[in-house]
Amino acid sequence: MLRMDAPSIVQARRSASRAPQADITLSEVFPEPGAEAAAIGFALTRLGSGAAPVLWIQDRLAQRETGHPFLAGLGLQRPLMVMQLSRPADVMTAVEEGLRCRALAAVIAEIRGNPTAVSFTAMKRLALRAEASGVPCWLIRQAATADLSAARDRWRIATLPSTCNPDDPRAPGDPRWRVELFRSRDKRPGEWVARHERGAANRIHLVTAVPDGALAEDTGAVGQRAAR
Repeated sequence: MLRMDAPSIVQARRSASRAPQADITLSEVFPEPGAEAAAIGFALTRLGSGAAPVLWIQDRLAQRETGHPFLAGLGLQRPLMVMQLSRPADVMTAVEEGLRCRALAAVIAEIRGNPTAVSFTAMKRLALRAEASGVPCWLIRQAATADLSAARDRWRIATLPSTCNPDDPRAPGDPRWRVELFRSRDKRPGEWVARHERGAANRIHLVTAVPDGALAEDTGAVGQRAAR
């Protein structure tokens, strides 16, 4: 489940945008180094609940850098079909073919760098295919620059210090990330702080990011009360 809040304390400080709802489209995610797993987790939480399977595709360089999906640790309540290919061109072909299958919940692909196969024309084909079939597509762009693209939504994800552990202040608490929607066809761009709630399957908590550290802490407290 995806939990999204825009607390009034943030809105009093500045005009805050709400976290956009997921839709059937092609989305790109650009994780900073060290945030690759966060990008995958973010994409999975945007899929919602259901029993339809997810097709997960990796190219060789992405698989070498981040490893195989650890199914037991994903907390995914869906069947997962994993495909590992050598060339980015093969990944793009497999993604397009996967988007033809309306029985899938989504297609998620990991590609490293800026290969020529990930062209504007190829991305346009994926976007049109996703919208025609009603199957969302998430493209995780590891170590890539955000060049020209036909993706409908484009995200950046970076790591943040974890929250305090309620049982031991010297231990790390819930992991946090900064999530930015920097380009969108039909949504308002914005930044949010994402926090994974321990013990809550597929739940990620989002509050609007603000520059003031003390205000951000207060916002987190408001969000925790709202989530109960």
